[in-house]
Amino acid sequence: MAQSIHRAGVAWNGGEDGDVRAHEVLLGTRSVPASCALEFGGDETRANPESLLVASLSGCHMLWFLDLARRKGFEVDSYEDDAEGVLDGKRFSSVTLRPLVRWTGEAPEPEQVEALHEAAHSRCYIANSVDFPVEVEPS
Repeated sequence: MAQSIHRAGVAWNGGEDGDVRAHEVLLGTRSVPASCALEFGGDETRANPESLLVASLSGCHMLWFLDLARRKGFEVDSYEDDAEGVLDGKRFSSVTLRPLVRWTGEAPEPEQVEALHEAAHSRCYIANSVDFPVEVEPS
């Protein structure tokens, strides 16, 4: 695959309602309200960089899984993930993905689902770019 460029932006305009942490994450034509994580004094109703990293890993895995399942002829009805990242002092020490997949029609055998998750994990660009373990615990 050829090199590609991916852009995102942030904008801070003095904080909203006195919250100096409030900012916007700019993704294409969309703007996502953001702050720092609640434990650092942020607004829990806004996205934060730590959760966005976990979401990026989860989304990357999901997109690969859905693509690989489709290529194998399996029909996914729904896919949900309850992903969790552990921030250990100054860095992430791990992220655990907990995907729950529901199938339309006949579900693949458990070994096939495990193989799909392994293949998705090995192809995820973001998981391949981080220096901490990303575990997958299918439900």
